[in-house]
Amino acid sequence: MKARQLWFTNPRQLEIREQILPPLAPGQLLVKSHCSGISAGTEMLVYRGQLPTDIALDATLESLQNQQAYPLQYGYACVGRVEQIGADIEPFWLDKLVFSFQPHVSHFIATPEQLIALPDDIDPEAAVFLANMETAVNLVLDGNPALGERVVVLGQGIVGLLLASLLAQFPLAKLVALDGIAERRARALQLGVTKVYDPTSQAQMTSLKQELQLPVQLSATTASGADLIYEVSGVPDALNLSIDLCSYSGRIVIGSWYGNKSANIQLGGAAHRNRIKFISSQVSTIAPELTGRWDKARRFQTAWQMLRQVQPQKLISHRIPLDQAGSIYELLDQAPEKVLQAIFIY
Repeated sequence: MKARQLWFTNPRQLEIREQILPPLAPGQLLVKSHCSGISAGTEMLVYRGQLPTDIALDATLESLQNQQAYPLQYGYACVGRVEQIGADIEPFWLDKLVFSFQPHVSHFIATPEQLIALPDDIDPEAAVFLANMETAVNLVLDGNPALGERVVVLGQGIVGLLLASLLAQFPLAKLVALDGIAERRARALQLGVTKVYDPTSQAQMTSLKQELQLPVQLSATTASGADLIYEVSGVPDALNLSIDLCSYSGRIVIGSWYGNKSANIQLGGAAHRNRIKFISSQVSTIAPELTGRWDKARRFQTAWQMLRQVQPQKLISHRIPLDQAGSIYELLDQAPEKVLQAIFIY
């Protein structure tokens, strides 16, 4: 069996390589990919050469632990069907639709521990959003939105849109989303966001601050600002806007992975005086204060249920074969406003 694999060979350079897979060993399965999702936020770091060199891409995923230099594979949202099973594998797995945190590849060998069987009522193109929905669930858990709070989400890429769709189910006073791309703002409104704003518009930012009743002078008051802000734009400088919009003793949940990008963050003014709490949220682990009640199995169960409710496959804008990978990554790099969610089909 030959597997076709996507490799990032240098910044803005890709190759499709063929590899002959070995025969299955006992305890292994062969999976033929049905589709895999491009996670634009993190994959653009790989594509543009903006990866950090001192940390694994993901310490909990075997396929991403030792990928810090080119050439490398990337991707973690693959849905496929089990075509063959080795010795010692339960017959249950044969012909089963599965999700796996695999890079973009036509076929791969895995163990049952590396696969998640799709529930019968989940469409494969919905399942390709499982990893991002799990991230959105984790962000909600870490932010802990409360009754009557004013919540702002900076960034309406796929993670931001999924997060907004979950937050819309809470009895919030306000749910505001910010993004510079009009199509994303329109989608956010469809998913239940109260209002949307363009962060590149000074007039709209002034209007938002007035709506949040932000005072001109720094003031220890609970009457103004957002109680909870999620930064999922992938732009480090967005943290300064988060600080500007945050209330006294508010929370800013940082869900973006910036890679080696950095910015000058203004921590000497409102961030200091207003006792703002910065929370780093990362899906590889669960916050220690939650582990007595939450584990990854429960989080996955919740993510599946949210996929049923949100039906995120309606966010797919591009379905392309693997051999056209170069064109879609170039489009994401040069004109991200033209792509909402791209998936490879096999």
